[in-house]
Amino acid sequence: MRDMNIILLGPPGAGKGTQATRLVDSRAMVQLSTGDMLRAAVKAGTPIGLKAKAVMEAGELVSDEIVSGIIGEALDALAPETGVIFDGYPRTEAQAHSLDGILADRNRTLDHVIELEVDEDALVERITGRFTCATCGEGYHDRFKTPKVEGACDKCGGHEFKRRPDDNEETVRTRMAEYRAKTAPILPIYEARGIVSRVDGMADMDDVTVAIAAILDGKAA
Repeated sequence: MRDMNIILLGPPGAGKGTQATRLVDSRAMVQLSTGDMLRAAVKAGTPIGLKAKAVMEAGELVSDEIVSGIIGEALDALAPETGVIFDGYPRTEAQAHSLDGILADRNRTLDHVIELEVDEDALVERITGRFTCATCGEGYHDRFKTPKVEGACDKCGGHEFKRRPDDNEETVRTRMAEYRAKTAPILPIYEARGIVSRVDGMADMDDVTVAIAAILDGKAA
């Protein structure tokens, strides 16, 4: 019995990466990230990778055809029953239709499109409040998880903390606008097929995991 082929959608900070990792661990699915695959194909010198390298070195954008080729190469390397999580693809209506062809050529179907919904203001608070221990990388938050002893890391006792420079309100809201602009064209395609489900991405991570599992197992309310 083959596992599912799904698209996991959600803006940066929605927890998409965490949920994808959990699906990889719990269901032995494979996460196909177009950015990672493109870099790997260029490094490996595959036929598609060489095409992509030439385009990138010319300072041009990689075409849908090349991205689709990268996806096809990755799927060909997997056992037919292996479930796949598409990450960062499709981003456009043309890519959505390309994906249909790629899957059909390999006797695969797209089973679910799961969107992690977020409240923009709450997401801004979630992201802008993040900081980590500079020594061990333990994560903290101004509101939701502060060190037990102020100024000292719970894990290693370090006293230096850092924040990502792009974890600011302006950047987060720009990312949200970009996400909405990119997903707006593709969601109606999948909604018409009845395969879109939405999960509260602001809920506890474990609750989100349970909700996604219920969708994949056909037990969602």
